[in-house]
Amino acid sequence: MIRVRFVASDGETVSEVEGAPGDRLLDLAQADGQPLEGTCEGQMACSTCHVHVDPADFGKLKEPSEMEDDMLDLAADVNRYSRLACQIWLQEEWDSLTVKMPGSVHNMQGRG
Repeated sequence: MIRVRFVASDGETVSEVEGAPGDRLLDLAQADGQPLEGTCEGQMACSTCHVHVDPADFGKLKEPSEMEDDMLDLAADVNRYSRLACQIWLQEEWDSLTVKMPGSVHNMQGRG
C-alpha cells in the first residue's frame, strides 16, 4: 500500500489514506472528501482537480502531457509543482505521496 497525504490549502489540516498501485489520485481524494471536483471525470477537459505535489515527491511522477500542461494554464494558483490529480496513478515503487490543495479552485473552461 502507498500512503497518500492530503494537506489543506492552509497547510494545517492533513488527511492520510492508503492506496494501491494503479489507483488514481483523484479517486482517492474524492473518497477522502477532499475539495477536488473532477468535473470532467478525468478526461482532462477541466482543471478542477489541480493539486500541488510536494517538491520531494514531484520527481516520482511521469512528465505531464502537453494536454495536461494546457489544462493547468486554466487553473488558478499554479506553481512549478502543479499537476492534475486525474493524471496521477499511484506506482508500486512509491511508499508515499504528499499533495496540497491549492489556495483557490478556479476553472476557466468554457469562459469566452
